[in-house]
Amino acid sequence: MARLVGGVGCSHVPAVGVAIDKGTTGDPYWAPYFTKVVPAREWMAEVDPDVCIVVYNDHASAFGLDVIPTFALGLADAFPPADEGYGPRPVPPVLGHPELAWHLAESLILDEFDLTLVNEMPVDHGLTVPLSVMFGQPEAWPCRVVPLLVNVVQYPPPTGHRCYRLGQAIARAVAAFEGDEKVVVFGTGGMSHQLQGQRAGLVNVEFDTAFLDGLVADPEAVARIPHVEYLREAGSEGIELVMWLVMRGALPTAVREVHRATHVPTSNTHNGLLVLEPR
Repeated sequence: MARLVGGVGCSHVPAVGVAIDKGTTGDPYWAPYFTKVVPAREWMAEVDPDVCIVVYNDHASAFGLDVIPTFALGLADAFPPADEGYGPRPVPPVLGHPELAWHLAESLILDEFDLTLVNEMPVDHGLTVPLSVMFGQPEAWPCRVVPLLVNVVQYPPPTGHRCYRLGQAIARAVAAFEGDEKVVVFGTGGMSHQLQGQRAGLVNVEFDTAFLDGLVADPEAVARIPHVEYLREAGSEGIELVMWLVMRGALPTAVREVHRATHVPTSNTHNGLLVLEPR
């Protein structure tokens, strides 16, 4: 049977992708951040997953305000990098895993999660930047990817509790998949940041640290954080952290924290990276 071998929480700051693409990761501004990434990349190379389920949010690349799925699952053989207004990122196409994706669709829908099933879509920085953070600049991504989109752009987004339960349902589905794939689940986005308004540039290290501590030790408590607390404490884009709860829900209650790194600032965001393994 397929097995979940780890989880990654990773911010998807667009500027990180630009630094990687343009070869400026060694510049004084970027070097301190990318130094912190090295242990996570080493872990990923050692684990060598066959598939990554990447939980992320679309930034008006595949969906707009005309169609707003709460949860959407990519089923295609491949997903091209999106043109986000300045051309697609110079990264390899993302190769899907249709067999696992269709199995997830069936299992999750019968587990009473209503998914939008997507057979063709581009993927933007929300998905490709975390892949770059963890894999660098390969000629081809070293594993297959199943994209799972979560609406955290247009109110109302799903609750953290709902996302955590979705992760638990993903764990049940992966365990029932008749294959020998090693699977890593990504939860992307966050941490605290706000891109507009009077609090633009907000970073709340105290809240983010408590979130990470709770995510490791008491995820049920973190799953109860309401929308208004994310807004108040982590800024208007801090709600992206609910996607980390999908990753955490996919793992057992007892986990081992392999690596944690945060960095301020990355662009105008508190950039977080967390690697967990089942204990």
